[in-house]
Formats: sequence, C-alpha cells, structure tokens
Amino acid sequence: MSDLRKAMEEYLKLRRSLGFELLKVAGILRSFVAFAEKETAFHITTDLVIRWVKLSTAKESATLADKYNTVRRFAIWRNAIDVHTEVPPKGLLPGHYHRKPPYIYSDEEIERLVREARNLPSLMGVRGLTYATLFGLLAATGMRISEALALNREDVDFEEGVLDIQQSKFRKSRLVPLHRSTCDVLEDYTKKRNQIFPRLKIAAFFVSEGGTRVTQWAARDNFAKVSREIGIRAKTESRRLGRGPRLHDMRHRFAARTLVDWYRAGVDVEREIHKLSTYLGHVHVNDTYWYLEAVPELLALATQRLMDRTKEVD
Repeated sequence: MSDLRKAMEEYLKLRRSLGFELLKVAGILRSFVAFAEKETAFHITTDLVIRWVKLSTAKESATLADKYNTVRRFAIWRNAIDVHTEVPPKGLLPGHYHRKPPYIYSDEEIERLVREARNLPSLMGVRGLTYATLFGLLAATGMRISEALALNREDVDFEEGVLDIQQSKFRKSRLVPLHRSTCDVLEDYTKKRNQIFPRLKIAAFFVSEGGTRVTQWAARDNFAKVSREIGIRAKTESRRLGRGPRLHDMRHRFAARTLVDWYRAGVDVEREIHKLSTYLGHVHVNDTYWYLEAVPELLALATQRLMDRTKEVD
C-alpha cells in the first residue's frame, strides 16, 4: 500500500470518527489515489489533480469542481504532515450546482405508476407488491427513497399511525404521521409479505424477490421500467435508466402540492412553512422555500398573495 493510500485511509477514518459518512468522498479520493499510483506520484500536486479531473466523464462544472475541492481538502490535511504536498488553489475550478426543476406528477400519473408496478413480473409474487406499495408510500408521504428503504418492520407503528425515521440525511431523526388509508395499504403489504416470507431473517420492511432489503438501484431501475410502460419516460433499447421524471420527484410533488393547497385555502404560508420543512426533514427552511421559485404555479400564487397584501396596506 502506497504512503498516499495509507494517508487517505487515515484521513477518512479521522473524519468518520467525527460523524461523517463520506461515501461519496471516499469514492472520489480512491479514484484520485489510484490515478496517482498509476502515475507513480508520491505527493499531491496541482498538476496531478488537474490531470485527474480532466479524465472525468462528468460534464457539469459543478461535478468537476466538487471532485477538485474534495481532493483539495485532503491535500490541506496532508500538507500538515507532508511538506512536499501542494495545496491546489481555491476556486481554480469554479462551479455552481443547479437544481433540476421538479416534475410534478398528476394524480392520474401516480395511480398509473402504482397500478403498473403491480404488474411487474415476479416468481414469488413479491416484486409488484413491494414496488407498488413503495411508490405509493413515497407519493403519499414525500419521504426520501433512502428513508423508505431504510425502514425496519419495527419502525412502522400501525396503532399510532407513524413512521419512525432513524438517522436520515444529515443524521436527523423524525416521526412521519400517516393517513389511515396509507396505514391500511402498509398493513395489507405486511400481511402478504409475511405470507410469502413467513420466516423473514432480515429486519427490513420492504423486501426484494430474494427476501433481502430493496436497494436504491433496484428501486430506481424498476421505477424507470414502470415509467416507460405508462409513457412518462421514453422507451429505449438501452439498459440505462435514461432521462425523465425521477423517484425523487415524488417528494417534490408532495411538497409543492402541500404549498399549493395552503395558498388556495388562504393559509398563512410563511407561518406554516416551518412545519412542512420539519416534516420533510429539511435542515434549513430555505430548502423548502426553493419550491416557491421552482414551481411556476407556486410562484404565481405567492406573487398574487403579496399583491393582495400590498393592496390591503394601500
């Protein structure tokens, strides 16, 4: 193992001990170190980092800047031990992340997605059952896909009608209340899942055809297949997922529809939006306010509300 690789592992171990998961960071640094070893480079240099970044297949400047800055932070730490390490200049690869505009599913599209998911071929009869329930839950609650797939059976409280979200994004935990109709669907899923797997050995709530926890890759792959079948994604011979509405847009739909309903009902959105932010597990309420500019209908409603208040003052 090279000295640079040892240093990388020590760096990752140190930061993980402080509470960081670093899955993405670890992948970036391992790619860089592998490149450095291939180049027989013993120390980090600006030239080495730039040549490595240029090999990336990524096109967005924000992605390239993120790779550059990840290695730069490692170099800052490494420089304190190895004086031969160069710290690449700050801002050499500027990039700004542009959030994709959300796709707001219609009620009809949600119904068709769930209905088509039930038809997914399955030897055990669990594939369609799992994905139809999963997609419906995401639409009904606005949960992150990672949160839904991380649910264990003990996290679903049918009596109280809540989901216990443990250590989600940014290590936040919260309770998500459920409508009675959603509880009924989850209870039905539980009964049918237990009939198929009466001696389930894992704690996961959502299970795959093989009796294992469903992965994000599998969820997105099956979502893409169902989306193509109902026509909201273009059909392609490629095995890649392709472009089109995403699973994460279920979350966008929930947030946007909630805000639209509040505006139409005359609710004081500025006062209530903090509740929605907490419900969604946003760290900053600004993440929730983003929908006001990302969804045209919301922006129009917010503008009209502001104009109405201005007239009242006048």
